[in-house]
Amino acid sequence: MKGRVLIIAGSDSGGGAGIQADIKTVTALGGFAMTAVTALTAQNTLGVHAIHDVPPDFIAQQMRVVLEDIGADAIKIGMLGNAAAIEAVADALSAYAPEIPIILDPVMVAKGGAALLEDDASGALISRLLPMATLLTPNIPEAEVLAARSIADIDDMEAAGRALIDAGAKAVLMKGGHMEGDVLTDLLIEGGRIEIYSSPRQETAHTHGTGCTLASACAVGVAQGLELPQAVARARDYVQEAIRTAPGYGSGHGPLNHGHTISD
Repeated sequence: MKGRVLIIAGSDSGGGAGIQADIKTVTALGGFAMTAVTALTAQNTLGVHAIHDVPPDFIAQQMRVVLEDIGADAIKIGMLGNAAAIEAVADALSAYAPEIPIILDPVMVAKGGAALLEDDASGALISRLLPMATLLTPNIPEAEVLAARSIADIDDMEAAGRALIDAGAKAVLMKGGHMEGDVLTDLLIEGGRIEIYSSPRQETAHTHGTGCTLASACAVGVAQGLELPQAVARARDYVQEAIRTAPGYGSGHGPLNHGHTISD
């Protein structure tokens, strides 16, 4: 069975987001997770306290040795941090993974507000990685930066998503979690069609790592051969249950229950 996912992202020492959330998600959904670590962070549920970037050539080397030996059925990209890392990842993808589906989560800001992408790096993200994306998964603030437009309602979400497709992404999952209201609505824009996903908003502080988790859940679905609408639907259901059954750890934005699919 397919299901090999190479995750290119930063490490979260608190275990709720980043590489740690990605590995848990891929494993819980029956896939095999591999990693290229882009940054080390000292963080917990209260925020990011320090970031230590991995040298770009070492990021690329991690990718190369994994892809040349084990291979991948999908690639998930999360935190990259700076333009040099973005350039290194884009070059490595072109050289070693030209045909592998890419799920790009444009991580810019942590749940607690810390910047995870340098200000001058968004241009490199747009020019180098966005055109490689099989699926782009921005939240509202990220989409506003990438599409250079404000988003206030569902129509704006659709317009921004279409602008990002015009910029090169093959499909865009516009995440509506930052919108007000009791219902959370996401839009999957792919070619000429739109899939609308809605679910009741869960009022909880335990949402650390939801973006990482959702993107990785989509990636493992793609790796296992699901069509994008089915991969997204399963990923959303997985994340909703992970939020509902969150363990309640920490004093801030707590982690999800990534293991709910395998726990008793």
